[in-house]
Amino acid sequence: MDSEVNAGEATAHAQRHPARLRVGVIGTGRVGSALGAVLARAGHTVVAASGVSEASVRRARSRLPGVPLREPPEVAERAELVLLTVPDDALPGLVAGLAATGAELAGRLLVHTSGRYGTAVLDPAVARGALPLALHPVMTFTGRPDDIDRLEGISFGVTAPDQLQPVAEALVIEMGGEPVLIREQDRGLYHAALASASNHLVGLVAESADLLRSAGAPDPARMLGPLLYAALDNALRLGDAGLSGPVARGDADTVARHIEVLGQASPRALGAYVALARLTAGRALAADLLASSDAQRLLDVLADLVSPAGADALDGPDGQGEHRDPRDGSGRDPGEGRDPNEGRDRGEGRDPGEPPL
Repeated sequence: MDSEVNAGEATAHAQRHPARLRVGVIGTGRVGSALGAVLARAGHTVVAASGVSEASVRRARSRLPGVPLREPPEVAERAELVLLTVPDDALPGLVAGLAATGAELAGRLLVHTSGRYGTAVLDPAVARGALPLALHPVMTFTGRPDDIDRLEGISFGVTAPDQLQPVAEALVIEMGGEPVLIREQDRGLYHAALASASNHLVGLVAESADLLRSAGAPDPARMLGPLLYAALDNALRLGDAGLSGPVARGDADTVARHIEVLGQASPRALGAYVALARLTAGRALAADLLASSDAQRLLDVLADLVSPAGADALDGPDGQGEHRDPRDGSGRDPGEGRDPNEGRDRGEGRDPGEPPL
């Protein structure tokens, strides 16, 4: 009964004063600092924040200037809306810790941004009177200044008790987003779909760029850009009808050649190519874009030519995923293409879509 009364009060408060909440941010990584800033821009007041890593502290000071940094229980005590923007795996422990330490949670909106979880992960805090919301921004966060502007017009995966849905939707709209209701039991599938599309895309494109460099292309990004933008547009507008290329055409001999050269250049890329080729062939066949005889030839080629690589196809001959230049056999510098100062921030908030959806 108390939770229902609190939820009713929160809904009435949000309707009367949509831009008058005191906000606390626990986890000022890429996601938390961006959402805290956009809520402040919408008229809310960020009253306290908590960050673990040096990078998180820097982001808090940059994006949330003048906001005091405090321990999580004090952040919760000062706020009416508490953002829990920590990595997915750290979220259950954080919630349990807040509940166990006796942090003041009654009547507070407790909002996490994990794609994986719905509101059940917040149950220990709900038992102490917290009002649970799961608001997952469907966007990748890089820690750069444009993160905040990218929130405009994006979708948020929203899971909330029925009586709190108006509050959740109002908060998302205030942040410039579009709320999309996701049932508690569907959060895992929802998150897997987003991670497959966004995170795997980054790895796939980066790997393709490395292969193009090995093939002598001086500017892979310039070469790939128009092709990838067109392919993405086709996929979003046309679905399977946008498929093209040797797999969709049933060019088994061409696919066999791809497998041969990838086996020499990058067994790691070979494993991904084969898995995606099988997925594409299956979808093309189901969509009547590929004849069953052509599909069988493709699958035979994939099965016959992948077997010599065995289970090591994803990891490379040394088990480390080494990427070799097929022209000289040299190994790739493990740090090549990375900013040496761009390390992962331990304890910072992120989602399945953040590089590192």
